Amino acid sequence: MSVHPVDEKLPALKMATTGLQHVAAMYAGVVAPPLIVGAAIGLTATDLTFLTGACLFTAGLATFLQTLGIWRIGARLPFVNGVTFAGVAPMTAIVASTHDRTDALPVIFGAVIVAGLLGFLAAPFFSKAIRFFPPVVTGTVITLIGVSLLPVAFGWAQGPNPGARDYGSTTNLGLAAATLAIVLLLRRFTRGFVKQVAVLLGLVAGTLVAIPFGATDFTPVADAAVVGFPTPFHFGAPQFQLAAILSMCVVMVVSMTESTADMLALGEIVERPADERTIAAGLRADTLGSALSPLFNGFMCSAFAQNIGLVAMTRIRSRYVVATGGAFLVLMGLCPVAASLIAVVPRPVLGGVGIVLFGSVAASGIQTLAKAGLDKDNNVLIVAVSLAVGIIPITAPEFYHAFPETAKIVLDSGISTGCVAAVVLNLVFNHLGPGARDGRDAREVTHPMEAVPAQSIS
Repeated sequence: MSVHPVDEKLPALKMATTGLQHVAAMYAGVVAPPLIVGAAIGLTATDLTFLTGACLFTAGLATFLQTLGIWRIGARLPFVNGVTFAGVAPMTAIVASTHDRTDALPVIFGAVIVAGLLGFLAAPFFSKAIRFFPPVVTGTVITLIGVSLLPVAFGWAQGPNPGARDYGSTTNLGLAAATLAIVLLLRRFTRGFVKQVAVLLGLVAGTLVAIPFGATDFTPVADAAVVGFPTPFHFGAPQFQLAAILSMCVVMVVSMTESTADMLALGEIVERPADERTIAAGLRADTLGSALSPLFNGFMCSAFAQNIGLVAMTRIRSRYVVATGGAFLVLMGLCPVAASLIAVVPRPVLGGVGIVLFGSVAASGIQTLAKAGLDKDNNVLIVAVSLAVGIIPITAPEFYHAFPETAKIVLDSGISTGCVAAVVLNLVFNHLGPGARDGRDAREVTHPMEAVPAQSIS
């Protein structure tokens, strides 16, 4: 009996090289969230290295759970799992609202555990309710993720310390621009594997360019151990605060929405369409992986969309290849020296790469919105209002200054507020009321600022 390409086991060497390619494609995405949150907390280089290694380790475990699966857990598709970008803004909001910064990570971990467990219980129901999360909602949310994170890249480009004299200097901005140029040139003039790992190569090249300017610090590598283990609850026992839990539950809904969209897309690519049962199993893997991740000091996990593009490009559809990539992630998490390498990269270099990385997320959202039926007035209004609500914390950071601190944890996350707005507006305009299915907006195509054609008014 022939084996489906998804279940095919390739020769060891090919399995290893293609698995490494998946790691290279998503490595920067995994380490970016701990860098952002760690910098917001003010972690030392040693603790930042530990947090980065922990996120690599838990990403590997979550990838195992998704690709290999146990019982009804795991989509058993070539999915790479890692720290979701959707949680970054709410986590930094939690950090900002925590009076003692040493409590920030325990509060985040407690919220992620509860959100993960609730998501696990909700997975089979969520897979049935997916009709309430069409492209008009998912596209809006993904776009907001990228837009919300771009200011982080701009901050990195200026330097590591806003209080330093060289913050925003021509040297720092020049390093960011040079790194961005290197990535763009590699993407434009190379092919195959080199093109796929352009971001990683850009980090390496940018770091080398920064050495003559004294912007590269190798102390984290010198201080890191060769072998280590992400000790459970290294930063303290989880703390459970209602506002933080509610914030991360919203992120879990966003993450489950993204993962569902990714599963549907990947199922088509590998020619094994994802049905309701597959989606439920995949969501269980995402949520269980997220609930277990804080045990080893990791954050909420979700499927990585960039790896779907890699599967489509290479046409290597084996889930065991991705599982091999998960093994490499675990090994990197157990080797602090490997994890510390990212701490060597100067912040302006990360800023140059971040523009590509975060901008690509926003572009992915725009691609999704292109399939959202924006020729209908209802959908245009949903996107318009949801995006406006979502960018309030970016363009007007003090907009909610009069609200209680607990409410601001959710309100200061444009991703969370934009997602809620998109879901509610989609329900109001496209699902509720007599005109939702067969009214004028289902038939007529008009710009939202134009008058309704006279013949369509009854």
